[in-house]
Amino acid sequence: MSVSYSDCFSDLLCCEDSGILSDESPAECSSDFDSSSCGVEEESIAGYIEDERHFVPGVDYLSQFQSCSLDASAREQSVAWILKVQAYYGFQPLTAYLSVNYLDRFLYSRRLPQTNGWPMQLLSVACLSLAAKMEEPLVPSLLDLQVEGVKYIFEPRTIRRMEFLVLSVLDWRLRSITPFTFINFFACKLDPTGNYVAFLIKRATEIIFSNVQEASFVEYWPSSIAAAAILSAANEIPNLSLIVDPQHAESWCDGLNKEKIMRCYSLMQDMVVDNKRRNPAKMLPQLRVTIRARMRETSGWGVVVVVIDFNGSID
Repeated sequence: MSVSYSDCFSDLLCCEDSGILSDESPAECSSDFDSSSCGVEEESIAGYIEDERHFVPGVDYLSQFQSCSLDASAREQSVAWILKVQAYYGFQPLTAYLSVNYLDRFLYSRRLPQTNGWPMQLLSVACLSLAAKMEEPLVPSLLDLQVEGVKYIFEPRTIRRMEFLVLSVLDWRLRSITPFTFINFFACKLDPTGNYVAFLIKRATEIIFSNVQEASFVEYWPSSIAAAAILSAANEIPNLSLIVDPQHAESWCDGLNKEKIMRCYSLMQDMVVDNKRRNPAKMLPQLRVTIRARMRETSGWGVVVVVIDFNGSID
């Protein structure tokens, strides 16, 4: 079978240094989920709120899913796969979230060819690989990264070309601002005593990841998602639920938008109830790094090995 590339995928045929990503610096936002950031200066958080617009898709991204110009189900499947691999290797939650962030920003800026589903899978692998190189101390090989029910297996050179295309589309801006940039600070603002900060961070992280597959949340920026998640987590603590007022969340830091936080919080509450009803025992991303050295068996998987040659066809 031979399938030609569309013009928008021609960048995959460029030549690049296979080691170009090996010296990436760690992301600026912290991936430690403890209360150590309670002393972060509010001015720094306000700066992140000001800059977060540069690390999200455009304001009309959600409308592209609503109009079906982008496939929400394909995105949902890709995000689900990223979360499965995150759990399989014990990657940090931030690694998975960055992967989804790269995927969304790419999809907003560049249309993929609709060809048997392999372009979306290739993009997912490339985004996860880039995020892992940004955040993880140990990164599986590009072949070993392709686990958890993949339909196609891509050669490393093909994934590296896709990585380079993602880097180009994102203008090499991988140090994204995410909800985890704000989550510790907001937890400390809601609970100045520090008695419940650890729980708030852990539970808010679970809530964020239980909703990350939903395209409805792509219209909200990281600070709004973080604030809404902390508020949702606080609802589960009797001592806090009685005093929590979502309308006061904007006072936590300059630049927060009350209306956006309220809408995101309302949507999140609906999703929390829905998720509990549908998936009472759903596995969520782990909060600690526990990399497992595990070799993938290649026999009997029933997968399709995809080879992209220099003529732009698939064999």
